[in-house]
Amino acid sequence: MWFAGGGVGGLRKLCRASAVFENELSYNSLLVRYMSRERAVNVRKINPKVPIQEAYAISNSLYDLFKQHGPLSVPNTWLRAQEAGVSGLNSKTHMKLLLKWMRGKKMLKLICNQVGSSKKFFHSVLPEDPQQDQPDAVPEIKKQASKKRSK
Repeated sequence: MWFAGGGVGGLRKLCRASAVFENELSYNSLLVRYMSRERAVNVRKINPKVPIQEAYAISNSLYDLFKQHGPLSVPNTWLRAQEAGVSGLNSKTHMKLLLKWMRGKKMLKLICNQVGSSKKFFHSVLPEDPQQDQPDAVPEIKKQASKKRSK
């Protein structure tokens, strides 16, 4: 049946049918991959396991650590927090929970450095006010644009 009506026309039908079949397979594999993934953790709803005022005090001291020492991995953060004497941290697991809570509050960002097959994750501080630096550069651009228009 595929080759009825001429040699070339039947071959085109066969190629179209195989392309449709491949598209259905790729769609099905994509659907299976999507449905089999775990949902991402909603970091905004993480319970810091301490009263909110204490959580903010601990997070402010951890935030200062990140501002002083730059991007840190979790083990390095734990060592720096112990050296700095951050009070309120019960364990390394509690610190990890607070770091997640801080990411949910948009205080920190998580950076992934991949070298070959190994990945290293670092926490760093989000820029506080990126708009403060930009207004200085914007008037120069506007001045240049206005000079071009006036000519």
